[in-house]
Parts: sequence; C-alpha cells; structure tokens
Amino acid sequence: MGQDVTSNTLSAPAAEPFLTTEEVAARYRTSTTTVSWWRRNQYGPKGIKVGRRVLYPQAEIERFERSLAEQVQEAV
Repeated sequence: MGQDVTSNTLSAPAAEPFLTTEEVAARYRTSTTTVSWWRRNQYGPKGIKVGRRVLYPQAEIERFERSLAEQVQEAV
C-alpha cells in the first residue's frame, strides 16, 4: 500500500497575486495613463516597482476599494 503524502505535506503559502497597470486600468474601466497619474499623485492603489514594471498587490487593490466604499458611505 502506498503512503498518503497529502496529509503530511506542508502547503506552501500562496503567492500573492499582482495586477499589472493594464489590468488595474481594465478593472476600473479607465486608461493606463489615468492609473499612472493616480500613482504619481498618490491616489489609488499603491504599486510596487519591479524592474521597469509597476505591479499592484491584490491586497492593495482591496484596500483601495474599501477606502472608496467608505467614502461613499460617508457621503450618504
């Protein structure tokens, strides 16, 4: 009989997904230029520079969306 290795195997932590500037722009139905402008003006989700690219952690996208939702609730 074979040994059940699934019960003894430690699962590696899932890598946090990152979105590209293009994916962030598509998510908010805006242009990549707007997302870049947000970053320069410290608005929107905070990006991480990786080489020449800017990537946005999923947790940061969620934080930004919670912030937007709070602003809407305060306005009502």
